[in-house]
Amino acid sequence: MFGGMLSEPFGTTPNGDAVEIFTLTNAHGLVVRATNFGGRIVSLLAPDRAGRPGDVVLGYDSLDDYVNDPGYFGAIIGRHANRIAQARFTVDGVTHRLVANDGHNHLHGGPGGFHTVVWRAAPVDAEGATGVEFSTTSPDGDQGYPGTLDARVGYTLTDQNELIVDYVATSDKATPVNLTQHSYFNLAGAGSGDILGHLLQINADSMTTVDESRIPTGALVPVAGGPFDFRLPTAIGARIEARDEQLRRGGGYDHNFVLNREGAGLVHAARVVHPESGRTLDIHTTEPGLQFYSGNFLDGSILGKASRPHPHRGGLCLEPQHYPDSPNRPAFPDTILRPGSTYSSRTLFAFGVTP
Repeated sequence: MFGGMLSEPFGTTPNGDAVEIFTLTNAHGLVVRATNFGGRIVSLLAPDRAGRPGDVVLGYDSLDDYVNDPGYFGAIIGRHANRIAQARFTVDGVTHRLVANDGHNHLHGGPGGFHTVVWRAAPVDAEGATGVEFSTTSPDGDQGYPGTLDARVGYTLTDQNELIVDYVATSDKATPVNLTQHSYFNLAGAGSGDILGHLLQINADSMTTVDESRIPTGALVPVAGGPFDFRLPTAIGARIEARDEQLRRGGGYDHNFVLNREGAGLVHAARVVHPESGRTLDIHTTEPGLQFYSGNFLDGSILGKASRPHPHRGGLCLEPQHYPDSPNRPAFPDTILRPGSTYSSRTLFAFGVTP
């Protein structure tokens, strides 16, 4: 046991680092398993309307598969989620060049980003909740980013069937920070086919359009009346094959939605419903944006748990974060963390069932 939760060995990385896996269980049978390799959520058992548990996140059974994972399954993403154009940015008159790992662009913190880190782990003790906090120190120059960054990410499971993700970071130099969680959800259960029949609602009146390399154009475009209009519950597959330039560029949905909000604090960002099982997922966040990715690059070639293939659009990602390429877009909400300031962000994933 580890601070009131189960801790078990999960293998050893090629560098010889021992990795653990942590199991969080609440009073209603919700079970979250997370590993300190990449801070990844490995499995999440949620009951359906009949009380039957099902694993609703995609992933793998072994550490080796996570080490070789091309899809960021379940991972903490940083230092900067999403894409940064031309793998560079300028802050205080100094241009910094990042490691390019998406053509000429920088994606999800680079090839050695937080999804590859073996994080330190400590228990989170709270009344009516159990959790684990992962922490790491990213050195000055890591993946090209300036400054030594200390980051902490906490996973707390409550008896209200909420998984709360808290992010905190500080730096000794001005540096971009934009952390998120990259789980692929399938509320029918991992390996149960595609997510096109899931109903999705996103609390956003506009989105950021992208160019051919999926870098934001800078425009904030209303979603009303088009295939990106999820203001009311809509089946993900209803319009995913529409003749639309943005859908073509993303290969489906792979876009940032500008969340409707008044002031700071948590805002309801999205709701997902799987009609057959009755499982629901509601997401609240302090972030200004939500990246919706419909699993377009999954093609069945990646084998997941129990050696079942991850099929095309077999999972969806809903990643609360700041907008892509924010360090190069002064009109976007700022992602530069400065010495003496603290980056702080919270996202809440709430699970339930429909009658």
